[in-house]
Amino acid sequence: MTPDQQPPLKDELIAWAQTLASAAVYATLIVTFVGQIARVEGLSMAPTLADQDRLVVNKLIYLLHAPQRGDIVMLYYPEDPDKTFVKRVIGDPGDVIRIVDGQVFVNDVALLDSFVLPEFRSHDDFGPFTVPPAHYFVMGDHRNNSSDSRQWGPVPKKYILGRIQLRWWPLPHVNLF
Repeated sequence: MTPDQQPPLKDELIAWAQTLASAAVYATLIVTFVGQIARVEGLSMAPTLADQDRLVVNKLIYLLHAPQRGDIVMLYYPEDPDKTFVKRVIGDPGDVIRIVDGQVFVNDVALLDSFVLPEFRSHDDFGPFTVPPAHYFVMGDHRNNSSDSRQWGPVPKKYILGRIQLRWWPLPHVNLF
């Protein structure tokens, strides 16, 4: 191509600007509706997740179906929606939650929670509490070191951003959930 056949610099700049704008729009749509990267801050989900673990949050899944008991989710903190937390769904709308000496019961059935280490188990009593419609009861896996629905109540479904799909960092601990 000879110099007189090359597109003018103005056309090149416009093409680059259009490409960058398209990439920004696509990235925004993906982060808004499909998924995002998140980082764990704190120990409330230990031993399942550790402080500073890096996660992939699947935001699309709850557009297709409701959160399920046992899902690990990222949510807006109900008392300050500028903050996000990672917790485990314990109770669905309509469930009755009761805790006796740290043992969680959902609809009078003991929750199978072998993921909670004995030294992380609380000995608190709570409830009975009926989860209202369109809300979820969430708890951290480190039961004696977690701010969760026991303190600040159930989480509205609209505050649940997505399900934790993957821990991708640190590399030795990569895990699909």
